[in-house]
Order: sequence, then structure tokens, then C-alpha cells
Amino acid sequence: MTTVETTAASPRFVMSGDLTQLFYRLAAIGLICVALSFLSDAFLTTNNLLNVLRQASLVFFMASGLTLVILTGKIDLSVGATVGLSACLAATVIKSTGSPWLGAVVGIGAGSLVGLANGVLVTRLRIPSFIATYGSLWIVQGITYYYMAGQTIYGFPPGFRALGSGYALGIPIPVYLMAGFLLIGGFFAKRTTYGQQIYAIGANSVAARLSGIPVNSRLVLVFIMSGAMAGLASLVFLARLNSAEGDIGESLTLPTIAAVLIGGTSLFGGIGTVSGTFFGALILTLILNGMNLLAVNANWQPPVTGAIIIFSVWLDLATSARSQASA
Repeated sequence: MTTVETTAASPRFVMSGDLTQLFYRLAAIGLICVALSFLSDAFLTTNNLLNVLRQASLVFFMASGLTLVILTGKIDLSVGATVGLSACLAATVIKSTGSPWLGAVVGIGAGSLVGLANGVLVTRLRIPSFIATYGSLWIVQGITYYYMAGQTIYGFPPGFRALGSGYALGIPIPVYLMAGFLLIGGFFAKRTTYGQQIYAIGANSVAARLSGIPVNSRLVLVFIMSGAMAGLASLVFLARLNSAEGDIGESLTLPTIAAVLIGGTSLFGGIGTVSGTFFGALILTLILNGMNLLAVNANWQPPVTGAIIIFSVWLDLATSARSQASA
């Protein structure tokens, strides 16, 4: 009888490594906050700090699902386009039926279907995830533009708008959602059999398959979860903007990938945590917020984000090489 080994097969997964990554990211957040507090009087205001958390929550919703995909050694480049399609479909349903709940089901369902399609392309058709999801990006984006036909849908019920712009006890609603999904995602990845199998696949997919782990099923699962979280992000984004148009998710893919990599998740799979992704989203949001406060030209923000991604990947490569050399 084949036994399933669900524990991490590499010393890279030990708790001490997670604590070290946590320390580095907390130190980075501290340094950024100290620097911005000196450079801008507006940084430490309550309104600005709450706005940073609100913006980080949107990135985190998308990045938490993407983290699970990257932990398996795959990538999902369609998350931004999925947000756009999910938001536009949800907006249509909410406006036509007056039901935010039905709109939420449609938005998250649409994201899940895109994720399912990506999973099938990767597992059944054996298309590399980079190519499969890059193609999905263009297909989903094209469907969204065709569906919207240049129109804008706006004006949603106040109850739905609270999802993106409301407060409870002085804290933005999206921050509560982020805290909830941070706990759920962290528990799923670290404390469940499914989560441990995801790490095992990322560490060595061949060994995982030989040990009895249903690799293809787990890959489909993480792509569905990535799409579902993009669908959730679309609802928060839609409620925040109070409008939907074809390009609503176009600029979100790059920051989402950056948040995952800054959070310490390796593009090679098997290394990373959902909590690390939270700190990555926070670091990225702090940097962008700081550039806005310092009146840095908005055209510089994409190059800065790209530079952060390059640095994060380089750091990942350097760390992996050092770990192999010392093994």
C-alpha cells in the first residue's frame, strides 16, 4: 500500500527559516515607516495608515491565492484579467437584480472558472503555466472588453459599497476581511494535509507523485483558489470604486506578483508562506504610498515595481544557491 508523505521533504521548510524571513520583513517595514515619517508629515496620520492597510488588503486578496500557485512551482499571470472579468460580471448582476449577494456569487464563481480553465490547461494539456496563464490573460481580457463594449457600470447599493469603503469600529471593512483570510490561508497552507501536499509538490513534484499525492488534482485546486481570490478582490475593488469598466483589473497583475515575491515565496516552489505574502503586500503598498506622498511622478511607479520584482528574484536565486552550497 502506497503511503502519502505530507511533511516537507527539505530543511528549507523549517520554522526557523520562516522566523528569519519574518524578521527581515518586519525590519524592512520598520525602516520604510521611519524613513517616510521623516520625509512626509502626512505619513503617520491615522487616515493615511488606514488607507495603506485598505490598499494592501486588495493586493493581499489576489496575492494570497497566487502564493499557493507559486508554492507548487507554477505561475498565474491571469489574476489581473480575472479581476476585471469578475468585477464586470458582478456589477452587471448587482445592477440588474439589486442583489449584492448574487453578484458576489457570480464574481467569485467567474474567477473560479477561470482558475479551473488554467488548471486544466496546465495539467491535462501539459502547457507550461507561464504560457497557459499568459494566453488566458489575453483571452479573459478580450472577453471583458467585448462584453463591456466601452461602457461603464456604476452606482451600487450602499450596503455593497461598505465592502470596499465602509468602516467598523474605525477600521476599514477590507482590513477585517484581510485578517480573516490571512488566518484561513495560513492555517490551510501550514496545518492541513492539502497545504503540506502543495509544499511537497513545489519541493519535488516527481517525488510527490511517487509518494501518492494526486499532483494534478492539487494543481487544479490551487489555480481554482487563485481565481476565486481574484474574484473576491474584484468585489472589494468594485465596491471601493463604485464603478466597473473593461480595464478595471489591467494594472493589478504586476503588483500582485511583486507582493508574493517580496513576501519570500520562491518562484521555484516549495518555499513561502501566506503570512509572508501579507508582509510583501504591505511593503509594496508602503513604497507606493510613499511615492504618492512625496509627489513622485506616477509614471515611475511601474519601473519601481519591476525593479522590486527583479531584486526579489535575484535575492531568491542568491539564497537558493547559498543553501545548496552549504547543504
